[in-house]
Amino acid sequence: MSALSAAAKRGLGDPVLAELVMIRASQLNHCAFCLDMHLQAARKHGESEDRVQLLNAWEETEDLYSERERAALALTEAVTVLTDGVPDEVYERAAIHFGEAELAHLIGLITVINGWNRLMVSRRVPPGGYQP
Repeated sequence: MSALSAAAKRGLGDPVLAELVMIRASQLNHCAFCLDMHLQAARKHGESEDRVQLLNAWEETEDLYSERERAALALTEAVTVLTDGVPDEVYERAAIHFGEAELAHLIGLITVINGWNRLMVSRRVPPGGYQP
C-alpha cells in the first residue's frame, strides 16, 4: 500500500491536491489517525487553514477550490462512498481535468487512502502518533 500511495502521488504531481483528496476520504471514513497525518502534510505543503477547515463543505465554497480540485473531490467522494457506483457525470468531470494517466493515479490514490483508512480504523489507531 505504501508503494501504491507513493506511485499515485508521483503520478498526480500535485502534493496539495493529493493531500486534499486524502483528507476528504479520511473525513468520510472517520479515520482520525489519517486525518491527523494528512492535515499535517497539507500544512507542510503550504495549504491554507481556510481551505483545510472548509474541506468538509467544499461544495458550498465555490471560490476556495479550483475546478480541477472540485472534480477530484467529487470523484473522491463517489469512490469512497460507492453506494451507487461512480456516476458517469462525476467520472467525466474528472476526465476533463485529468489526463488518462493522471486520472488513473488519482483513482489509485483514492483507493489506497480508503484502504489505509479501513486498516487504521479497524485497528483503532488513535491520532497523534504520526511523526513526519
